Amino acid sequence: MLLKNFKPFSSYFKNLNFNPVRKMSFVPRKKFNNGLEIPALGLGTYKEENEAVLIEAVKSALRCGYRHIDSAPVYYNELPVGHGIREAISESQGSLKREDIFITSKCWCTFFSKEKVPICFDKTLSNLGMDYLDLYLIHWPMGFKENEGFYPEDANGKVIPSDVHYLETYKAMEELVKNGKAKSIGVSNFNIKQLQDILDHCEIKPVCNQFEVHPFLQNDELVDFCQKNEITVVAYAPLGAPDRSWSKPEDPKVLENQIIQELADKYKKTPGQIILRWLVQRDIVVIPKSVNPGRIEENSKIFDFKLNDDDMYAFKNIKEQFRYYSFDECDNHPQYPF
Repeated sequence: MLLKNFKPFSSYFKNLNFNPVRKMSFVPRKKFNNGLEIPALGLGTYKEENEAVLIEAVKSALRCGYRHIDSAPVYYNELPVGHGIREAISESQGSLKREDIFITSKCWCTFFSKEKVPICFDKTLSNLGMDYLDLYLIHWPMGFKENEGFYPEDANGKVIPSDVHYLETYKAMEELVKNGKAKSIGVSNFNIKQLQDILDHCEIKPVCNQFEVHPFLQNDELVDFCQKNEITVVAYAPLGAPDRSWSKPEDPKVLENQIIQELADKYKKTPGQIILRWLVQRDIVVIPKSVNPGRIEENSKIFDFKLNDDDMYAFKNIKEQFRYYSFDECDNHPQYPF
């Protein structure tokens, strides 16, 4: 099966006191190049497979003002994400509707061919229990061999590429916009050359590029290219993915950086809030992942203060360079973006 079966969930809510969601969200929205808008803050759901925990995380986010949920089939959790969204809507006493929520998902690398794209998309809609998506992305610019699971590997543990180019994938995604299934389309983890390739051949311009951005990977050149071409930047792992399963003791920790710690003391905020505010002031949408209700709310409290120019510039003094999502298993792929 593409995703795990979802277990009955009604028992998860018997002892939960659900407060109606905020009628108005405090999160500002950023306009896409097609005139539609995306909330500047979203909830990342990467690889959280505890269904009850994720359902409550989604509901907690919507309760405290989030209106943007980021998902993907390869996270193996679209079913509980969808249940969390629908439960929040049904329990909101009419204050929350589907059209209030911005939902993103992605086309995985084993569904790159024009025949497979609508299959992947329709499976996502079914899992989420939705009849359209606000945003659909090409997850990575690399096609993998089809029909052998999400991660087809050779004898050396490297991914087996397909010969399907991302331009074919993108063209098939344009049809999703034309038939009303996806309101907007974009890409993820594309480098400048690959983005320019899309721009040179597309009929519908990508509205965004989602990629890793944080103080240890500021990605100035790629951010500048996107913004000059009216492509919204969405930052994943904005806090350095502290709960990633492959972390090593020697890996640098963004949240412990001295410059960021000093700014947190100055503004009486947490290091995470300082980083998220820095990104938002760079005109970047952020999707921090958390399933802790307290942390989810903490991450949302970034719109009641502003970093001054000197403190924004202070991030340029951070010399540490580190990519947390290198996807080394694919460095043999001809379209590997790094």
